Order: sequence, then structure tokens, then C-alpha cells
Amino acid sequence: MTPRLSVVLPTHQPHAGRLAETLAGLRGQSLDPAAWEFILVDNASPSFAPPDLAGLPGARLVREESLGLTFARRRGIGEARGEAIVFVDDDNVLATDYLREALRLLDAHPRLGAAGGRVRPHFEAAPPEWVRRFDRALALRDLGDASIVTGFAPDAPRAFPEAAPIGAGMVLRRAAVEAWLAALETRGSLVATDRRGSSLASGGDNDIVLTILDAGWEVGYFPSLELTHLIPAGRCTREYLGRLLRESHRSWIGVLAAHGLCRRRPIPRWLAPAMKLRALLQTGAWRGPVEYLHWQDRCGEIEGRTLLR
Repeated sequence: MTPRLSVVLPTHQPHAGRLAETLAGLRGQSLDPAAWEFILVDNASPSFAPPDLAGLPGARLVREESLGLTFARRRGIGEARGEAIVFVDDDNVLATDYLREALRLLDAHPRLGAAGGRVRPHFEAAPPEWVRRFDRALALRDLGDASIVTGFAPDAPRAFPEAAPIGAGMVLRRAAVEAWLAALETRGSLVATDRRGSSLASGGDNDIVLTILDAGWEVGYFPSLELTHLIPAGRCTREYLGRLLRESHRSWIGVLAAHGLCRRRPIPRWLAPAMKLRALLQTGAWRGPVEYLHWQDRCGEIEGRTLLR
């Protein structure tokens, strides 16, 4: 029997312990095993010890040699047989009813192309207080107890919606994600800057959402979809978060530009150092980690604007 839902988990040099917790969460799903399948995509890991996939329905391991999250996701979708696809990262633990709820929501909302929900943290070690000010950067979100469904109205200005799902746990209708795959082919290259090896760029999630919205589908936030994000101590440092904010904002500018939504003006590269110095003085980056991170975020925006044409 063809499964209704396919779980696609791309990974590159995963942490064995966190990946094991992710797989344990999938084994505990309440959805009938006959209704779903699991696809693990090894994205060009230099060394990869295949994990135990026993107990995961239809489980198979495939390898994508082109390095980059977009390539790995595209490969996973190509391998998937389900009418629904759920992206899971190698540090996500889904609530036991996540997959069952994903199918219920797609059945209840025929125009829903992509969905996500609450993402709560499990910190390896208690982080400094200031880290929680940057929950969004750490892919943590909670938009409250009410569901939100939105789309692009024909005669209204287009803007990226607050309810847009993030990549962790993203639920996709195959008919909607096909629009994204087609867009990749039409562009002739991967416009969105996305994770690639040690890169912390994160434009791919937003590119998927905007492409689906442009194709006429809706996206939504549903608090009934819950997952836990496993966060090691190394991701709660000033240095890591600085890189994350800088590279993410740079890629965000690129995605907005690719979809005709960027309101920022291009700037010449020769002007960027002076603008970064000005931003340093405006943010008081030397005063503490919060100010430093605001400065890194501004630097990412400046660098993104130097790439605009």
C-alpha cells in the first residue's frame, strides 16, 4: 500500500546522540505505520555511520552527493511516495501525534500547502539569560494557542507572513511543494542561499514558503503540531549566534529579492565597511552579547544588500 505521508530527514555529519533521539521520537508516532514511510538523506557526509532504522516504516537511507540542504530536500522529495511530506531535522523530536495531526490538518484545509507549529527547546545546558532573546534565530517559536492560516490575497500587497512555517517539522502537501521543485528548474540555479556544510545560511525554508504562496496555496501555524528542538551548548554562545544571525540575514535579503519583496536598496560593496562601522557605533556592540548580536544582524543585512542588483 502506498503511504499517505513521507518523513524526509536530511543530515550532514549528524551528532549520533541527537539523531538517535530524533529517530526514537519517530518510532513513537501514533500514526498507523502503514500510512507513512521514512527517508534518511545523507548529504555528502565525509564519514557517516548509518543509524539503526529498525522500527521505522518503509525506512531507507539514500545519499545525495551535492552538498547543501536544498539538494538533500529535493532528493528526499524525489524518493518520497506520500501525498504529504514532513521535513524533520536531525535534532528534532516530534510529539507522538505529530504525523497523525499533520494528515488531519491537510484533510481539513484543502488549500493548505505548508504548515508548522510550536517548536520548544531542550537545552543541553542551561543557556545564559540573554540567549532566549534570540529564540527565532534558534528556530524556536510559539505564536499562541490559536491556529493561523493565511495566503496571498489577489489584490493585496504581498508580505512574508508571521504564520509561515519554519523548516523544522514543516508539513507540505505534495501538490504544493511541486511548485517549488518546478521553480528550481525554471531558475536554472538555486536562488536561495541555504545551509551548505558548515554554512549557517537559512534561506531555503523561506524560499519554499514564498514559492508555495506565489502558487496560490495557503500556509499555516497550528499549535497542535509540537516538536522539541535539541540545542547543544555550543549553539548558545555569542560567537555561534553571531554567525547565525549574520548569515541568516544575508540569505534573507537574497530570498526577498528573488521573490520581488525586498524593500531595501542595493549598496555598493565599497560602502559596506563604513556602514558596518556605523552600525557598530549605533548598536554599541562592545557593551555586551546582546548588542554584539544586533550588530552582527545588521552586518548580515548590509552584506545582503551588496549582492542586490
